Amino acid sequence: MAQCVQSVQELIPDSFVPCVAALCSDEAERLTRLNHLSFAELLKPFSRLTSEVHMRDPNNQLHVIKNLKIAVSNIITQPPQPGAIRKLLNDVVSGSQPAEGLVANVITAGDYDLNISATTPWFESYRETFLQSMPASDHEFLNHYLACMLVASSSEAEPVEQFSKLSQEQHRIQHNSDYSYPKWFIPNTLKYYVLLHDVSAGDEQRAESIYEEMKQKYGTQGCYLLKINSRTSNRASDEQIPDPWSQYLQKNSIQNQESYEDGPCTITSNKNSDSNLLSLDGLDNEVKDGLPNNFRAHPLQLDSSSDPSNSIDGPDHVKFASSLHETKKANTGIIHGACLTLTDHDRIRQFIQEFTFRGLLPHIEKTIRQLNDQLISRKGLSRSLFSATKKWFSGSKVPEKGINELKNTSGLLYPPEAPELQIRKMADLCFLVQHYDLAYSCYHTAKKDFLNDQAMLYAAGALEMAAVSAFLQPGAPRPYPAHYMDTAIQTYRDICKNMVLAERCVLLSAEILKSQSKYSEAAALLIRLTSEDSDLRSALLLEQAAHCFINMKSPMVRKYAFHMILAGHRFSKAGQKKHALRCYCQAMQVYKGKGWSLAEDHINFTIGRQSYTLRQLDNAVSAFRHILINESKQSAAQQGAFLREYLYVYKNVSQLSPDGPLPQLPLPYINSSATRVFFGHDRRPADGEKQAATHVSLDQEYDSESSQQWRELEEQVVAVVNRGVIPTNFYPTQYCLNSYSDNSRFPLAVVEEPITVEVAFRNPLKVPLLLTDLSLLWKFQPKDSSGKDNEEVKELVTGEPVMIGTEVISEFLINSEESKVARLKLFPHHIGELHILGVVYNLGTIQGYMTVDGIGALPGCHTGKHSLSMSVRGRQDLEIQGPRLNNTKEEKTSIKYGPDRRLDPIITEEMPLLEVFFIHFPTGLLCGEIRKAYVEFVNVSKCPLTGLKVVSKRPEFFTFGGNTAVLTPLSPSASENCSAYKTVVTDSTSVCTALVSSASSVDFGIGIGSQPEVIPVPLPDAVLLPGASVQLPMWLRGPDEEGVHEINFLFYYESVQKQPKIRHRILRHTAVICTSRSLNIRATVCRSNSLEDEEGRGGNMLVFVDVENTNTSEAGVKEFHIVQVSSSSKHWKLQKSVNLSENKDAKLASREKGKFCFKAVRCREKEVATQFSEKYIFADIIFGNEQIISSASPCADFFYRSLSSELKKPQAQPSVHAEKQSVEDAVRLIQKCSEVDLNIVVLWKAYVVEDSKQLILEGQHHVILHTIGKEAFSCPQKQEPPEMELLKFFRPENTTVPLRPSVEQLSNLIKTSLHYPESFNHPFHQKSLCLVPVTLLLSNCSKADVDVIVDLRHKTTSPEALEIHGSFTWLGQTQYKLQLKSQEIHSLQLKACFVHTGVYNLGTPRVFAKLSDQVTVFETSQQNSMPALIIINNV
Repeated sequence: MAQCVQSVQELIPDSFVPCVAALCSDEAERLTRLNHLSFAELLKPFSRLTSEVHMRDPNNQLHVIKNLKIAVSNIITQPPQPGAIRKLLNDVVSGSQPAEGLVANVITAGDYDLNISATTPWFESYRETFLQSMPASDHEFLNHYLACMLVASSSEAEPVEQFSKLSQEQHRIQHNSDYSYPKWFIPNTLKYYVLLHDVSAGDEQRAESIYEEMKQKYGTQGCYLLKINSRTSNRASDEQIPDPWSQYLQKNSIQNQESYEDGPCTITSNKNSDSNLLSLDGLDNEVKDGLPNNFRAHPLQLDSSSDPSNSIDGPDHVKFASSLHETKKANTGIIHGACLTLTDHDRIRQFIQEFTFRGLLPHIEKTIRQLNDQLISRKGLSRSLFSATKKWFSGSKVPEKGINELKNTSGLLYPPEAPELQIRKMADLCFLVQHYDLAYSCYHTAKKDFLNDQAMLYAAGALEMAAVSAFLQPGAPRPYPAHYMDTAIQTYRDICKNMVLAERCVLLSAEILKSQSKYSEAAALLIRLTSEDSDLRSALLLEQAAHCFINMKSPMVRKYAFHMILAGHRFSKAGQKKHALRCYCQAMQVYKGKGWSLAEDHINFTIGRQSYTLRQLDNAVSAFRHILINESKQSAAQQGAFLREYLYVYKNVSQLSPDGPLPQLPLPYINSSATRVFFGHDRRPADGEKQAATHVSLDQEYDSESSQQWRELEEQVVAVVNRGVIPTNFYPTQYCLNSYSDNSRFPLAVVEEPITVEVAFRNPLKVPLLLTDLSLLWKFQPKDSSGKDNEEVKELVTGEPVMIGTEVISEFLINSEESKVARLKLFPHHIGELHILGVVYNLGTIQGYMTVDGIGALPGCHTGKHSLSMSVRGRQDLEIQGPRLNNTKEEKTSIKYGPDRRLDPIITEEMPLLEVFFIHFPTGLLCGEIRKAYVEFVNVSKCPLTGLKVVSKRPEFFTFGGNTAVLTPLSPSASENCSAYKTVVTDSTSVCTALVSSASSVDFGIGIGSQPEVIPVPLPDAVLLPGASVQLPMWLRGPDEEGVHEINFLFYYESVQKQPKIRHRILRHTAVICTSRSLNIRATVCRSNSLEDEEGRGGNMLVFVDVENTNTSEAGVKEFHIVQVSSSSKHWKLQKSVNLSENKDAKLASREKGKFCFKAVRCREKEVATQFSEKYIFADIIFGNEQIISSASPCADFFYRSLSSELKKPQAQPSVHAEKQSVEDAVRLIQKCSEVDLNIVVLWKAYVVEDSKQLILEGQHHVILHTIGKEAFSCPQKQEPPEMELLKFFRPENTTVPLRPSVEQLSNLIKTSLHYPESFNHPFHQKSLCLVPVTLLLSNCSKADVDVIVDLRHKTTSPEALEIHGSFTWLGQTQYKLQLKSQEIHSLQLKACFVHTGVYNLGTPRVFAKLSDQVTVFETSQQNSMPALIIINNV
């Protein structure tokens, strides 16, 4: 239970005090009425004795009574009606609320820190009023009148006669059978005569003389002269006299302001319980009535007009508002005791002392003695005799009943003079004067008697008071018998059906248990008495039980919360709205944030409802808001109800302050970090053959890899524009800002270009939400030309949309539990700083929606046909938390976040805006296929643009043509059936020989040191004016690998007028091309053995080209025709085709292979340019009747692009040490001999059948030949995965192996050639030895001097060789040592000697060579590869 102001040792004696009746004459009543008080009320503040009192017990022992209090009340002859008592209790509770600014206790239990009000004054007021207003009953005497004060005034004509009248009246009330009420303790009640004297108006001498007369008649112990009203009421304002009455009167007639603070609102509410204001002492009636005292009506009687059946605790409390305002007016400003001075106060105090000391206590003492004597005499008799006496005493007792019947009734009814009741009377008297030992023994005795007689009501009363007496005994000789109380409660409740007495038992017992820290038992007791018959009682007891749980040694927090909720519910049913709200709020502390979402929803909903009823609208809004923003587990119908309730309350709040700031709405959820901002116009859709550049849009998903690629491309082009250096203030252009982009800088937006903000909404409810008039909320600081700021903050476009245009979405529906994005646009018309603050909208729901399978099935979702049930206007802010900082040590150790400025763009001056369209752009190509498309560049802004460039990671994919390109027709339709190549018709004679042309790579933008990826777009005049458009041809070549290729183009352009903030702009395009297989080409080059060409120079070569058709006919390709093979090189050229058959047309059907052989020769000196020139010689060998000029666009473009991408591949560069320098140089010279820079371009046509139409596709493949004898391919070869090998662990050795040339490279250092007749006829019968002259030609292929050793002693040792070729001998010198100068050709004349006919291999000489300035000798092994066969014939 909560803490109380009084301890239980003070509470119980104060609850059971001697009762004294007061009977006043009209004149006496008039005197007290001058103070706005009745006589009983006048005495109330002074009714406690200020000193100890002594009395003697029956054993003549002195007994001390401390803090004795007496209760004086006017005689009332009607018992109070239960309904009126309930009414009074209701008012007492509603009138007592927690004090404003009261500091609550903070209780820490486990994880909970709870703010709990330590005291519950409303419960204490209730308890006090309840105990005071208990009607007197026959089975106990605690609140029966012990004495009666008879009061008359000294100003009456015959005061003594008046006393006689009053005495007769009292006797009539007590002894006449007409009056069953009030109850009197004993028949001879003490009468005490009081003479009231008005000091300010009366005659003091007369008063004294009357008093003397009274003393003579009634004795000095039985009368008193009380002087009051020492001043007149009109002088009352002169000095301030304390008013001790107000606190007592307030409790009885609830006239405090608290009940009315709500004004008219309270009256209209039919659930309020502030009913008629009632005075306990019934003075309102007395004044009007002519009788001396109006005994007929109890002040707690309900008005006769009202329906008595109306239960005060029912759900609807009927409001008796009629007298509310009058009473309120009447009671405000009334000063009690206005005619009394402090001396009068002391006189009244003195009067009470005198009355108690001289009148009441001696009377009580005498009565106890009399009762005790009866008891002792009774104890002396034997049991049987006593039972006979009892029968004789109890003549009018009801007949005996069976035991089973008795258990269901309250048992016997004793007559007033029954001896059992005398014991009970003595016990009650002892209890009232705090003689608890004697009281206990008497109660104990009475209890046994009552139980023996099965008088259950009497027994319960004795048990109850025995338990209390045992507890209050000084020195605590025996423990508190709680079982007595339990039995009493059970008896009252179940057998006697008297809930009022049961409640008193519970209130007392709970206090006693609490004082012994037995909180668990107290709580159980309190909970046991909650029932349906009284909501108010149940609410108060549940609340106290909750306090018991929290005050335990180990607090039971959840039980506390649960019982608080139950108490709140019962308070609500009892109409105590404020108490209900308080209980729910206290319980909420426990349930909050613990995942008990349904409980939280229930509490919040109730708090919202109660707060709304009490007009605490802000609390109501916040409670309903909580229900909506937590992840609700409620059903859809329940959520819909919550939402409607919330909107209704919200609407009321907003109507109170229509001009206030817009409130923050809780729904729908906004995922602020997912907000995306896009600068620029939406992408245009494809228009027929025209396809707009993909650029950036909000529909594209973010991909970190591709965004990095775009960044690199932009850096590349910016570096080229700025002469190879990226400026320090360069930041990559960001058109779309999201949570992945770098948002630390203020983004730049261009005036007149829209800004789109994508807001991610989520509806957490199972009911659809309809947002109407949805738009962005922004703040703008315009900058004028003078640079001054003038701020303009606008929610919507009100008036002229001068600065910023705002798009409004009229209806935006979010279905149940749906996440949906809204794209809201702003149109900046002025430069300055824009801050996007949030969104503003009307939140509503849809009337009568139907859910199908959990999805809101709403016909015609965006037609504007939704009937809004209710909507409120509000806003939600977009607050984005920046990235967590993690650079410095301080940032790593603390949690700091950087700024996120995506919603704060700076609007800059106008910039050009480029749009790019692709016309006839293919989606599928064959590998190597050449296709011609057109690109249209349109300037859609009001500024001219210049410096247009395009950059791509795949420059080999496209070309705009070289500088030398002949102007192509600008309209795409004109060239639909033409070839993409530049062609010349040839005559058939020049078939085998090559047609030579030359071109420089500079013409194709591939100069030395330039970036091949960055390509300037050849705009006419280099400027694109506002509104102008240009179409340029663009050749595409299918990539060499099959599959899907994403090719990124980045267009870069600048404004003609340089802008300080934005230097350039970009436009992105991603082309997706699917390539399918076409031809696979492999080529090798080897030295020709014929040493001389037409010019007599050495160095002819043979080029072998294998072409395979790898197409699998998926693309409908019938066959490929090889139409031309061209070479391109700085030093070599193709001269003629060697193996061409009669059929000139080279066709390849699916999976066929073809082999071509060409002769290649060195270019003439005049054709070969200097080493640093980029001039290439192109030679074309034609297999058709049209020559494709390979040195023109687009053939040369793609050749150069493939060449440059080949050169970009990293080459392994060995590290060079100084001491090995010479070896390195030698090796380099040797390597040079085997190098060749010959590039082959194979041009083809493919015949495709598509939709029963034949199309001709054309294309080209490139093979780059580097090394003699090494095979080269047109497309990259797939690496075969190596087989698994065992791991070997070894220590690497540090010695570096000197670089040695490979065998192939060495064999190419010297070229050898044997010249001899193919067959030789010799007459062996004439001459047995046959001598044949053989010339050995040695050609130095390197550009250095070479020492050569020719060794003829070589013998073939293998028997197979002997079998095939017979043995022969070289004659003459067996070894020759020669030195060959750079590229010198030397001939040696040798003789071979044969003894038989046959076929011989002359390729036996071994040739060793070394560079003249080197020591190492290398053997050339070229001649071993080709046998030199000679046939010797006998003639």
